[in-house]
Amino acid sequence: MPIIAEYEYLKVKSMEEALKIKSEYGNKAKVIAGGTDLIPLLKENYIRPEILIDLKGLKEIYEIKIKNNFIRIGAGVTFADIIKSKTIKKYFPILWEASMTVASVGVRNRATVAGNICSAVPCADSAGPLLVYNADLIVVSEKGERKIKIEDWFTGPKKTSLNEDEILLFIDIPILKNKNAGCYLKLSRYEGEDLAQGSLTILKTGEEYKIAFGSLGPTPKRAYKTEEYLKGKKINDNVVSHVQKIIVDEISPITDIRATKEYREHMAKVMIKRGIEKTISRYYNGKPKYGEGMIE
Repeated sequence: MPIIAEYEYLKVKSMEEALKIKSEYGNKAKVIAGGTDLIPLLKENYIRPEILIDLKGLKEIYEIKIKNNFIRIGAGVTFADIIKSKTIKKYFPILWEASMTVASVGVRNRATVAGNICSAVPCADSAGPLLVYNADLIVVSEKGERKIKIEDWFTGPKKTSLNEDEILLFIDIPILKNKNAGCYLKLSRYEGEDLAQGSLTILKTGEEYKIAFGSLGPTPKRAYKTEEYLKGKKINDNVVSHVQKIIVDEISPITDIRATKEYREHMAKVMIKRGIEKTISRYYNGKPKYGEGMIE
């Protein structure tokens, strides 16, 4: 399908240049780094920007580096970069695991983590791991820089708290000092390139759990009631059974082309049981290895 919309294209040479254009055009200017979400929208004539700002020439957006007590991921870092990164696998293995479930190899070579959360679709694979890891998003405009907590980022389906003159530049994730383990589970119609019917991310640190769901509500979100109930508890069948009841109250799935509301509610209970079991096994036994049994 060809792109029929007319727009100006500019590959900027500096972030200052990009921010000047964004300040001038606002939402009429769209930013491209990977383009795997943006280009289909252009082809479908869903968006009609006046100008396209290409950031791919900026070196600073491709970094993955340790800075103080966190790791910084640039806006141009792709899912393939995440998978190749020994730093990410060491410190944030759940994000590494989730990245392996994103679409196909070809898409992962182009799609960026920043673009994934800027698209703000409920099924964004990177959203759950970033939520449980308490990521901060560094956005910039001509007015300066500001930090947005990932839990405040998603405001609705395909909507974020990013202002129209701002660009997401970095994702900062604090390095965990304590022992931890977790998992990312993705429910799809088939194994391979498909969007999630539902997803679950769990992180265990000591006696605490952090849990996030995707595709089970208008936005990716943390399951705070479930987390609070699990805190300090010894996991057994009764605890898991109660968690399955709590989780249904925390999600708000819909019926769409990929699954019914009822199926998603049922599978949320299945995923939370399997996720807790896998997390506990990894925390105490180191098995299964990250990347094994990702798609349920």
